[in-house]
Order: sequence, then structure tokens, then C-alpha cells
Amino acid sequence: MRTKIIAGNWKMYKTPAESLAFLDAYLPAVAGHTADELLLFPSDTSLSAVLKKIEGTNVHAGAQTMHWAKEGAYTGQTSATMLKAIGATHVLLGHSEQRAYQNETYESVHLKIKAAFEVGLKPMVCVGELLDERQAGVTKDTLLSQLGAAFTGLSAENLGDLSIAYEPVWAIGTGLTASPEQANEAHGIIRNELRVMFGDAVADSMRILYGGSVKPNNSATLLALPEVDGLLIGGASLDPKSLATIVASRL
Repeated sequence: MRTKIIAGNWKMYKTPAESLAFLDAYLPAVAGHTADELLLFPSDTSLSAVLKKIEGTNVHAGAQTMHWAKEGAYTGQTSATMLKAIGATHVLLGHSEQRAYQNETYESVHLKIKAAFEVGLKPMVCVGELLDERQAGVTKDTLLSQLGAAFTGLSAENLGDLSIAYEPVWAIGTGLTASPEQANEAHGIIRNELRVMFGDAVADSMRILYGGSVKPNNSATLLALPEVDGLLIGGASLDPKSLATIVASRL
């Protein structure tokens, strides 16, 4: 059985004070929940405060992105070593907004995965198709291209701490959600490609999350799908009651 992950991506929201206020409400609501791995991705300015607040709890936190270099003249960037030094355990890589607005490529995601592994960070790698790719019937081709660029050359022995988030880009922040059939099919494509690339052990153990307009009223349906191993939640993760409701639905 793959332990499911319920992750909140706060994007560019919440000051440190707002992040702590969220945790004051959220942590008691999910205390003792051990059925799933609970994870938050706050902005860099709130990450240290969040990490300190969640010490000793069942909630983990990581960064929304990072650079692949250990250090250097990369103004505005943060390295895996820096994230590890402040206690981060995870890092989100290849999010569609990074690809769209920061020109992130899967070749750079590949370098970031290796940098994360070097210091013991757990990467969550995002993949997913645009609306025109879905309409053109090339969802599978898009996913295979993204997985190939990000994962080719990695060793199967190092992939135990990596997870994948399938985000149909057309469903992020639009109110649209992939149908259960669409989500399960896409996750199956990803898992089958992992099987081709790395073998049965990796494919069977890798956790593949769904992300895209997840809300309390559709989370249980998505989590019940056999190929869905968790949720990457955007807007609905900004409210502690909303996120806690999704977690509680797992009991």
C-alpha cells in the first residue's frame, strides 16, 4: 500500500504571520492523523517560520522550487543545501506556473532532482498537459516527453523519496477538474512509463498525486481512484478549515 500524500501549495500567498495563524488552526485539526503524509509548500519568506512551528508534529514542509547549483552568483535563487540547512524536507519542482512564468524546463528539473537527492530533500515533480494538448489528443505524448526529460539518467535506487504530481494545466485555478476517468488514465500512463524506465519496484511504489482545482467536495472521489496516491492542493489549501476537511475525509 502506498501511503497517500495530502499537500498544500500556498503559491505566492501568506506572510509569516498569516502562515502561523493558519497553523494555529490547522495543526490541532489534523493532530494524530497518521493515515497520510501531510505536507505544506509555503513561500520562501514563510518557510523558516512554518518549519519551526511544525517541529514535533505530523506535518512536513518544503520549498516551492530551488536552484540546482550548490551556491554561486544566482541572485534571487535558493539552493538545496540552504533549504536543508533550515530543516526543509521536501521541494516542489516543475510546477506549471514555474514552467509558464519562469521558463523552467524539464532539463533543469532533472538537474534539480539530482541536487535535491544529494542533500536528502524529497522532490515532488509536477507534470501535465495544456488544454490544447488535451484537445489535440497528445496528453500521453506530452507526459512521456516530460517524464523522459526529467528522469532519464536517474538511478532507480535513488527514487524512493521522489513523488510525482499530475497537474492538467487546464484545471489549475480554473474551477475545472479532470474527470475521474481522465485522472486515473493519466496516472496510469505515468505509472506505466515508470515501469518501462525503472522497473516494477519503482512503478509500484512511486506515489502519483493529482493536482488541479481540488476542493473538499471532490477530494474524496479523487482519492478513491486506484491510481491516485494523494493530492496537491492549491487554493483550497489556503484556508485551514478547508484543508483540514480534506484530511478528515480520509478517516
